[in-house]
Amino acid sequence: MKRKILFVINPISGVKTKYNFPLKIDKYLDKSKFDSECVFTEYRGHGSQIAAEAIRNGVDILVAVGGDGTINEVASEVEGTNKLMGIIPFGSGNGLARSLGIPIRAIQAIKRINKLNISKIDVGTFNGRKFFNMAGIGFDAQISARFAENVKRGLISYAKITLSEVFNYRSQYYRLTIDGKEYEHQAFMISIANSSQYGNNAHISPLASLNDGMMDICIVKPFPLYKFPALLVRMFRKNTHKSNYLEIIQGSKIIITRENAAVIHLDGDPFDMGNTLNIGINPHSLNILT
Repeated sequence: MKRKILFVINPISGVKTKYNFPLKIDKYLDKSKFDSECVFTEYRGHGSQIAAEAIRNGVDILVAVGGDGTINEVASEVEGTNKLMGIIPFGSGNGLARSLGIPIRAIQAIKRINKLNISKIDVGTFNGRKFFNMAGIGFDAQISARFAENVKRGLISYAKITLSEVFNYRSQYYRLTIDGKEYEHQAFMISIANSSQYGNNAHISPLASLNDGMMDICIVKPFPLYKFPALLVRMFRKNTHKSNYLEIIQGSKIIITRENAAVIHLDGDPFDMGNTLNIGINPHSLNILT
């Protein structure tokens, strides 16, 4: 029997147009294996609504066509079910797709779906919300909030916002409990890494694994501003774990307390949350095509 597959397309993610994407599906998807349909999202959160309805209607495979935020919306409904999740990377960074080895070019990514190779990955939880690639507190959350407000997408826009904010942002004090052990840190930011990278091959936790049942808590300590370029270079060289300004602690149950409520990010999308943050993991709970 053919599998029913739905492509959930975010038209504003990344910088490439997606309105001709259904033509690529018609040409490159294996019609002997799939009955396909495409639908475009119209607003933030629409991907979750589309995915939930599709699951109720018996769709077998849901494919997010967009970036990590689009993946989050669709995968949040697929996780914990017997349905399959696919990715066609069209975002600004495509962190999860890159970590899974999914081709960045759309045609190759479609052909990969035809093979039906299935992996199981861990899913993070953050005060009841799910994340699949990366969550963050502090500076990277501030950047995500600014980027979400920006009309222009892509790596260049992200880099410009980062450079404009790095000179003004101040480190914050955090108390952490990781699997029962307590820590106190003044931190520039704290990234909760399920995969190794933010996107664009910028690796904050080079040894992180998507299926080890653990999160990597990456604590970036205060650093002199002149060290910022060197830290960026370390990300692209995949050796941030050797920096004196980064401490990585693995854990599965994390509580972070901070002095003030502020924005956090989940897979690049900003959310306002309070002082206490409860982070956990659902091991091997998402079936994903890789």
